[in-house]
Amino acid sequence: MERNLTHIALFAALIAILGLVPKIDLAGGVPITAQSLGIMLCGTVLGAKRGALAVLLFLALVALGLPLLSGGRGGLGVFTGPSVGYLVGFPLAAFTAGWVVERTTLPLGIAATAGAVIGGIGVLYIFGIPGMALVLGKSLSEAAFLGMAFLPGDLIKSVLAGLITRALAQMRPGSVLSRA
Repeated sequence: MERNLTHIALFAALIAILGLVPKIDLAGGVPITAQSLGIMLCGTVLGAKRGALAVLLFLALVALGLPLLSGGRGGLGVFTGPSVGYLVGFPLAAFTAGWVVERTTLPLGIAATAGAVIGGIGVLYIFGIPGMALVLGKSLSEAAFLGMAFLPGDLIKSVLAGLITRALAQMRPGSVLSRA
């Protein structure tokens, strides 16, 4: 139990630390950040349940006003901005990424990359694009067009999540809880 809580807290901190990497703002007001890599890693390393809990802890801290999102954003106001759909999708993205890694027999690096693509891109876009459309007053197709600007970077982050997860498992067998 204590070990699980420690992992959840550490990965919530990892998401916050990845927010320190400078963001790139796109048209539409949703920034490209390294934080989605943290979301992917929560799932691929911790597994579905613990990964989602780490993300929920991170979002709770953001809601309390801690400036943990990229660019030093925090507070309840961020949940009314263009990135609200992505924020809502974060825990489900981590859960899905972890679920894919837990349920597949593919080699870990491939499974983690696939989980990151399915959860960290697919699920995240399912929530993010409608949220962006709603807040910006755009159609779903217009928001999807804006959202596709993230795809190249998100694909790179998915591959990185797979490589990092596999490397972590090689360095410390048993540390990748999604396969423990």
